[in-house]
Amino acid sequence: MTNPFRPGDQQTHRYTVVPADFAAFEAGGGLVHPVLSTFALAREMEWAGRLFVLQMREAGEEGIGTMLQVQHHAPAFAGETVLLTATFASLAGRELTCIVEARVGERLVATGRTGQRIVNKQKLEARFAELRTVTPRLN
Repeated sequence: MTNPFRPGDQQTHRYTVVPADFAAFEAGGGLVHPVLSTFALAREMEWAGRLFVLQMREAGEEGIGTMLQVQHHAPAFAGETVLLTATFASLAGRELTCIVEARVGERLVATGRTGQRIVNKQKLEARFAELRTVTPRLN
């Protein structure tokens, strides 16, 4: 892992809201609101923080999410472009924490934090394989 960043450095990501991002649930709920859902917003917030990871990881390494906090303040509508700004908050060992803000123009859509750890890709894949072979016990 390499770290060319300092606290306060920023990465930006733009995302245009599409109907697939609306707050909707298949299991009997249907469409809740025709606006950007919190779970779609969370995905984009995590991507904004991952932009740091893509520049920090070295060959044979990968990032994995460890934490996500989202405070959803206002809606974003279909066709609107959300500007997500991830600010490098800290690096503790191999774990990066970012503060993320999402806006449509001046409208504050969300704030939050993301955590991602940069790990050895082979070890991660081996751990996934190990966990897949474990048979859950039923009580």
